[in-house]
Amino acid sequence: MFRTKSTMIVAAVVALTLGATGCREGRGKRMSENVFVVIETSMGAMKVELWADKAPNTVKNFLSYVDEGFFDGLIFHRVIPGFMIQGGGFNSTMVQKSTKAPVKNEASPNAMNTRGTLAMARTNDPHSATAQFFVNLVSNDFLNFRDESVRGWGYCVFGKVVEGMDVVDEIARVKTGQHGPHGDVPTTPVTITSIRRAD
Repeated sequence: MFRTKSTMIVAAVVALTLGATGCREGRGKRMSENVFVVIETSMGAMKVELWADKAPNTVKNFLSYVDEGFFDGLIFHRVIPGFMIQGGGFNSTMVQKSTKAPVKNEASPNAMNTRGTLAMARTNDPHSATAQFFVNLVSNDFLNFRDESVRGWGYCVFGKVVEGMDVVDEIARVKTGQHGPHGDVPTTPVTITSIRRAD
């Protein structure tokens, strides 16, 4: 269905607020050092640099889920071409997985929602992010930090895809539809096989 620019913006905000509810440093690395992880999916792999220097608590939170195997078998449950792909919360039957307590929003002008970056999905509460994340397909400036108000917090960017953007773009092209109350759901599940720290 054709969407105007204004409806795409509305869909964009809804995509990042619906379905997002609401540690170990490990392996000898201080959280001031950036860590790499590999996201294996049913459509290929992507390597991601996690920006512990820009969002240390967010990265620590994300790695706690990674080290527990939390993401294994979950899916990219919301895909909007020209905007983002979102995952880390639902399994293939769209059952939401329980998470830990939310992490404080570390969005800042030092980490912008540009193409290929990873950011935390959340509800309308700026500090409600838990495990769900999204990959920006384009530069989504309207998601960036502006100020410490409810409307201005933005979405915390905590890493960037350094290898495998072709996989991200391929996921962005899958056919999507409605699944119960959820829209923009891939009709064939795109599974996160695993997320592991890179060697």
